[in-house]
Amino acid sequence: MFSGMTNDLNPLRDLALRHGRTGMTLTPIPRLEIGIGQATSGTSPCLYRSMICFILQGSKEVAIHDDLLRYDASEYLVSALDLPLSGQIHDADDGSPYVAVSLVLDPARLAEVASTMPAARDTDAPGSGIATNPMTPPVRDTLLRLLALLDAPADIPALAPLAERELLYRLLQGPRGRLLRHIARPEGAIGGIRRAVEWIRDHGNRRLRIEALCEAAGMSRASLHRHFVALTGLSPIQYQKQIRLQEARQLLLAGDRSASDVAYAVGYESASQFSREYLRQFGAPPVRDLRRLRESISQHTIS
Repeated sequence: MFSGMTNDLNPLRDLALRHGRTGMTLTPIPRLEIGIGQATSGTSPCLYRSMICFILQGSKEVAIHDDLLRYDASEYLVSALDLPLSGQIHDADDGSPYVAVSLVLDPARLAEVASTMPAARDTDAPGSGIATNPMTPPVRDTLLRLLALLDAPADIPALAPLAERELLYRLLQGPRGRLLRHIARPEGAIGGIRRAVEWIRDHGNRRLRIEALCEAAGMSRASLHRHFVALTGLSPIQYQKQIRLQEARQLLLAGDRSASDVAYAVGYESASQFSREYLRQFGAPPVRDLRRLRESISQHTIS
């Protein structure tokens, strides 16, 4: 998929491998994370936050709507919203592990940078809340300066905001910076759906009230449903269910709470319904899925 840029990404990949570990690593740089993993067999549910993801080694497939989006180090991915999707990791051709760096977006900071740039006419809403963009040398070099601060942690407070600002500028300048410009605007479809998503996240364990969701988004019922499905691939009710199940999985993995306790904690009124929907989502009932996840984590830690 990419050729000439492979060697140019080696310094970035080496930095990520030096400062990351298997799984997700929170770095001292605010909202910057390193992901390292092995190839997965088949797609599995995952939660994409509002972020930019740069793959440095390997590739990944993401399913949204009926489309399968595959990207590697020749592109970076923009996610406008917190999106529950299905994804699959692929190792590099030589079997080396998947390596990626992600920057969770701060809409206020993005808007600040966008306000200094010439206005662009992006009148129509994007067709999807996720898109890929070609990796360019300016983006790569700016990302390298940001990531290199991990070797000089004392410089992070002063220099990381400057490097992030330049990175956002380069991304907004990109050939398909339209989605990012929409994220920077509180008005418009993405701004409204972001507020609706925040409402769902904040009230995830309560019954979904469409009227409250419309009020939060500042949209009519018809407009909310149309834009929500277009941007997330899900209806609001389907979205809430996916978020609940993702949260339940994390709660089960993090502690010793029973499946029924977790079911009620995330908003289910019936433990049996929770188990059925969990099985449908993750391919195994809660106890078996949890055992499988812990075995996988243990194997990766040992290796």
